[in-house]
Amino acid sequence: MKDSNDVTACDWEREPDPSDSLRTFGAVVQALREHAGFSRAEFAALVRFSKHTVESVELGRRMPDESFVERAEEVLGNTGALRKAAGHLTRGEAGLAAWFRRWARLEKVAVSLCTYECRLVPGLLQSEGYARTVFEGTIPVVTDEELETLLAVRMERQRMLYERPTVPFSFIVEEHVFRRRFGNVEQMRAMLDHVLEQSAPRNVTLQIVPLEAGLHACLEGPVQLLETPERRRLAYSEGQQNGRLIADPKEASLLYQRYDKLRSQALNLEDSRGLLERLRGEL
Repeated sequence: MKDSNDVTACDWEREPDPSDSLRTFGAVVQALREHAGFSRAEFAALVRFSKHTVESVELGRRMPDESFVERAEEVLGNTGALRKAAGHLTRGEAGLAAWFRRWARLEKVAVSLCTYECRLVPGLLQSEGYARTVFEGTIPVVTDEELETLLAVRMERQRMLYERPTVPFSFIVEEHVFRRRFGNVEQMRAMLDHVLEQSAPRNVTLQIVPLEAGLHACLEGPVQLLETPERRRLAYSEGQQNGRLIADPKEASLLYQRYDKLRSQALNLEDSRGLLERLRGEL
């Protein structure tokens, strides 16, 4: 099966919802079965799975076992269609938006990661209270169970900063992001304390773009950049209900240039920490 971390320039920019991939695979199985003239019960007996399992696969409710795929191929003519289709199936990853899942997997193996954010505190730096407020304000409204799952996944992602101490993590964030009020004074202080703590390790750098900096190189929106173990540079941008993984070398290079330019326009590390500490003191 295809490596889920493999990215080529011709890959889809937005990863389809995994439930869609399961439903599509199931529809192909059903179409081939019906074309061959088998009922579900007859097909189930031939592939040595229960009728209920066959139904679940065809309706996209179950990830098919490799043995199911192989037996179905043999029964339905060995065209190779099911083997190829199975290579594109992905299980759901609770707590992550469908369009972010591929990037999240790439993050785990990246040899460097850079983030520019102008909307909200980056997920890897958010305090639990800040993240909870973000998720509570989402539309459509999530259930309490879904909210706790989202929160747990976000906090789990933050462990990368400590568990991968040789990987450089760079953050550039607009000052107004840290000035935006949420909750009460204690929650604001907890958020700033958490950002200071998360950005303290030697492999983590945080620079703030001050309000007086004016116009700069990354005004087109937030962006994330990473380098793979194979030294490929990739980028990711996100908007309303979508995300775009950028694998084209020229486009990724342009975004790296913009990020490097912004580094020179933002406050240095010491001044950035000083600004956060002053903001905390003003509360």
